[in-house]
Amino acid sequence: MFVFTKRAIWEVLWISNFYFMKTYNKLVRDKIPEIIAAEGTAFKTRILDDAEYKTELLKKLLEEGEEVSGAAGDKKELIKEIGDVMEVVEALISVFGLSIEEIRKVKADRKNSRGGFDQKIFLEYTEE
Repeated sequence: MFVFTKRAIWEVLWISNFYFMKTYNKLVRDKIPEIIAAEGTAFKTRILDDAEYKTELLKKLLEEGEEVSGAAGDKKELIKEIGDVMEVVEALISVFGLSIEEIRKVKADRKNSRGGFDQKIFLEYTEE
């Protein structure tokens, strides 16, 4: 016969919750907490300060870029992921106080001086 103390039961429950907790530690869209709560899942969030927000947006851009790369074979998924990248870029423009007009001008200047990507040129190596 097994006898479980309250402490033993608490430890099993605590360990169970620990092992089933999925850690994200990343910036998420504004409505994600509402969506998680509606599913009845426990979660924890916090509001970032401005410096953390900028850092996390830059990380999010890399994350979304990876997702674009992974979606290359699925047009619908690719559209969704490029939309996510655009959302992050727009947030970066806003939080860093950048001008979309200035970005477009610099983009056009760089395309004029360095070219675009229309010719599909792949650089294999240079000799130093």
